[in-house]
Amino acid sequence: MAERVRRGWAMSLVLLALTGAGASHAVTLTDDRGARITLTAPPQRIVSLLPSLTETVCALGACERLVAVDTHSNWPQTVRALPAVGGMEDAQVESILALRPDLVLAATSTRALARLESLGLKVLALEPRTLEDFRRVVGQLDRALGSSAGPALLQGVDAELAAAAQSLAPAQRGTRVYFEVSSAPYAASETSFIGQLLARVGVANVVPGTLGPFPKLNPEFIVRADPHVVMISDRAAGDLSARPGWSGLRALREGRVCRFTPAQSDVLVRPGPRMAEGARLMVACIQGRLPADRS
Repeated sequence: MAERVRRGWAMSLVLLALTGAGASHAVTLTDDRGARITLTAPPQRIVSLLPSLTETVCALGACERLVAVDTHSNWPQTVRALPAVGGMEDAQVESILALRPDLVLAATSTRALARLESLGLKVLALEPRTLEDFRRVVGQLDRALGSSAGPALLQGVDAELAAAAQSLAPAQRGTRVYFEVSSAPYAASETSFIGQLLARVGVANVVPGTLGPFPKLNPEFIVRADPHVVMISDRAAGDLSARPGWSGLRALREGRVCRFTPAQSDVLVRPGPRMAEGARLMVACIQGRLPADRS
């Protein structure tokens, strides 16, 4: 009898210890929708539906936990072998569900959020739009993953951004830049993370933040602004001199147009761990030594 009691107490202590161990890993996060998500253990099967989140998970050392990504996630190279399950507009809900993820990472604007949650999946919606957002998202993902790599990642990015800024010659500071993100034309303003990167390296953005982060511009606005340098994706540029009034732009007259390759554009338009690389591309553009894409 006494022996059975002792065994019962021993089993109770083991169960209590296991329960306590699980609880010690539990974390509750508030995402960018204001929704609260509780994870009882670090997720081991993650689906990421936004390239910047995919890249951040990998930069935090958890790439092997990804079981699927969106159709645009392509860095690091290893994620290209994962199933592609759509994106913000066309997430393949059935395919995601079949993968049995214990966490889905998505943008707040992903259309399938409610559907995914209605099927019992845990969804953490994070959509970095500024440098401050990136820092916050790194912290959120670090906690979600049960990682401690976040502070070192942020310190590394900050150090590389500072080095990129220091590499710009004093005479090049204040260069007036127009950065086009798509051909409507939509541009990156001062309040976008791209605009913040331009400011960090020491150049001026001709598109004011009062227009919103990524405003659609009247083509005449760029003509009036007459930037020193135009930064644009090669896949969207076309013949810039054929745009009304653009042939007279100082940047075109002086040959100061940087046409970024698709791979370089991916670096520049994703608010993730490669932003310092994006800053180096900006500086190289200003200095007239934009490197060729080697991806």
